[in-house]
Amino acid sequence: MTAPAATTPCAVPPTLRPYQQAAVRRVVAHFRGSSDPAVVVLPTGSGKSLVIAELARLARGRVLVLAHVRELVEQNHAKYLAYGLEADIFSAGLGRKEAGRQVVFGSVQSVVRNLERFAAADHPRGPFTLLVVDECHRVSPAEDASYRQVVDHLRAANPRLKILGLTATPYRLGQGFIYHRHHHGMVRGDVDAFFRDCVFEQPLRLMVKQGYLAEPRRIDAALFKDGQELRYDFSALVPASSGLFREEELNRVVAGHRATPGIIAEVVGRARDRQGVMLFAASVAHAEEILGYLPAGEASLVTGETPSAERKRIIDAFKARELKYLVNVAVLTTGFDAPHVDLIAILRPTESVSLYQQIVGRGLRLAPGKRDCLVLDYAGNPWDLYAPEVGSPKPTGDSEPVQVECPACGHANLFWGRRDGEVVIEHFGRRCQGLVEDERGKRTQCDFRFRFKVCHECGAENDIAARRCHGCETLLVDADDKLKEALRLRDARVLRVAGMQLEATVNGRGLPRLKVTYHDEDGATLSEWFALETPAQRGAFAAAFLREHLRAPGVPFRPTTPEEVVGEGRRLRHPDFVVGRKVGRHWQVREKLFDYTGRYRKAAEAE
Repeated sequence: MTAPAATTPCAVPPTLRPYQQAAVRRVVAHFRGSSDPAVVVLPTGSGKSLVIAELARLARGRVLVLAHVRELVEQNHAKYLAYGLEADIFSAGLGRKEAGRQVVFGSVQSVVRNLERFAAADHPRGPFTLLVVDECHRVSPAEDASYRQVVDHLRAANPRLKILGLTATPYRLGQGFIYHRHHHGMVRGDVDAFFRDCVFEQPLRLMVKQGYLAEPRRIDAALFKDGQELRYDFSALVPASSGLFREEELNRVVAGHRATPGIIAEVVGRARDRQGVMLFAASVAHAEEILGYLPAGEASLVTGETPSAERKRIIDAFKARELKYLVNVAVLTTGFDAPHVDLIAILRPTESVSLYQQIVGRGLRLAPGKRDCLVLDYAGNPWDLYAPEVGSPKPTGDSEPVQVECPACGHANLFWGRRDGEVVIEHFGRRCQGLVEDERGKRTQCDFRFRFKVCHECGAENDIAARRCHGCETLLVDADDKLKEALRLRDARVLRVAGMQLEATVNGRGLPRLKVTYHDEDGATLSEWFALETPAQRGAFAAAFLREHLRAPGVPFRPTTPEEVVGEGRRLRHPDFVVGRKVGRHWQVREKLFDYTGRYRKAAEAE
């Protein structure tokens, strides 16, 4: 085992920037009153290592700092040493397995294989009191995952263990936000998320504006040849169940693509006055092809299969500017620090805004002579670097983040949705994300639901996927049971709704009415009529119709005439099923089923 390097005490300890100091204060304040796992969100290049070092310096007990790659272990350790303090390293990749000092920097892979070395019984300082996880979006929800095994082991010795995660991208594919509550007073992730609170977040746009990061100058690049646009078209690809694109499918798009030589020639042309260039390829074969078009002797390639020593040699040469171009395949998105990088070429689709932000983040650090970072995207990635993450999968290709104010608490929610000009005409939010405080100071999630399932026993509004009522615990009536029961009745008509028609008409007495007609695939119909002449009638229409039919529930829409409703028809959605009952000679709409996910086929699913 290699002995730790000697360290000379530093005369002038590192100076934290104002936002780093604020992050440290928030963490200390949180852990003084709680042992709930917390998160700090800082953009790539903002100096997470200094925040970690300062917290480790302030800690009174033992501290374990974990990362998933040895580069981050080494980087975090170096920042701590800059204070003139000593710390151990526990990482097989760095050839050191020390765990005796008060502060230990380790790789999660090495620590989880040697948990017995982190027992507290024989240590004079007692158990670990603080666990810090760098790139904490990698902490899996699975209870048997590596990070969770370390947590369980340390908590067994110290149930009051404080756990802090740091990341630039606090979300995981398939999970959404990794924490439950945000310090701005909103709910972001699931109620059972491992990390409970985001105690500090520094926005990327503010970092750039204040001059702490280089400005990303993004170009949605395309090559034109003989009047035709040449670019990679990944639009038909669908991620696997893991949320990631399959390499063989990526290869089918890029292998031997006639655009590649021209794209690389353009990258080289734009790189003439640039210091360092990183190219992100779609597959290993694609990366090898790209390397062949780059200037000989100025470029190299790193993949997941590159031997460790060779990978280090290539990266060191790139950082020393002996190489100008570095091609990689999904291996240098985190834990890689080369501040001189000022051109990023993206030749692959990114499955999430998180990955996109990690890639672009490689070029945002400041360096002498660096004015900005040019980002050339040849894959048509839809992500906005500055746009906030919504936390749920993007429901449609044209969805964008939209802000929707809660009618109950006024919280400005962020959901996926669509706009028509400045008007939000559709969103996919279910429940308000706001946190409201009771008279005792306890904060809980606002009860307002934009979409809901009503309990017929107590009238409570439940999540559309709920099986039991959160109010009275009654088993909610299953939508399939409703349809099955209606289909057995002779005086009932069930429509699998294919469309909805709105018509401004008059009744038998010549009074204006709104007629709503639902039709199925075979042309059968059911209709209902509404009056909007008086405030009471408009209130009844809002409760009986708009509340469920609005594509953007909660967004103000108060029509006063049938003509207004017809004119704004794009803001309304039709139900998946309508159940009518015969009353005398007429049919009357009795039940409308929205957001249906049962066994019966919906009209939109017809082949």
